[in-house]
Amino acid sequence: MTLPRVIDDYVRASNAHDVESILACFSDDAAVHDEEQTRRGRNAIREWIMSTIAKYKFQFKPLKAQDGEGETVVAVEVSGTFPGSPVILDYHFTIEGDKIASLAIS
Repeated sequence: MTLPRVIDDYVRASNAHDVESILACFSDDAAVHDEEQTRRGRNAIREWIMSTIAKYKFQFKPLKAQDGEGETVVAVEVSGTFPGSPVILDYHFTIEGDKIASLAIS
C-alpha cells in the first residue's frame, strides 16, 4: 500500500513515539478530533500527542487507504495498553500542501 508521504511520515513517527516528528506533519493551524475532543493548533496537538503516547503506548499498522471527497481515509490497526487492543480505527486525513490540515479518528 502506498500512502501519501506526509501520512507515511506520520505513521512512522507515531510508531517511534517521536513527538516533534509527529508534530512536524501538521500545519500550524491544524485540527485533530479524537476521543470526542477537538484540538486546534500546534500547542494543543503537541499535548494530545504526548498524552496519547503516555496513556496508550500505541503502535500503528495501516491496513488500507482510500482517497475521496478531499480526504484520505486510512484503516489502521492500533495496538497498545488499552482494553480491547488491538482495534481498527479509521483515520480521516485532510492534506493541504505537504502537511496534515485535519485529522479525525473514528
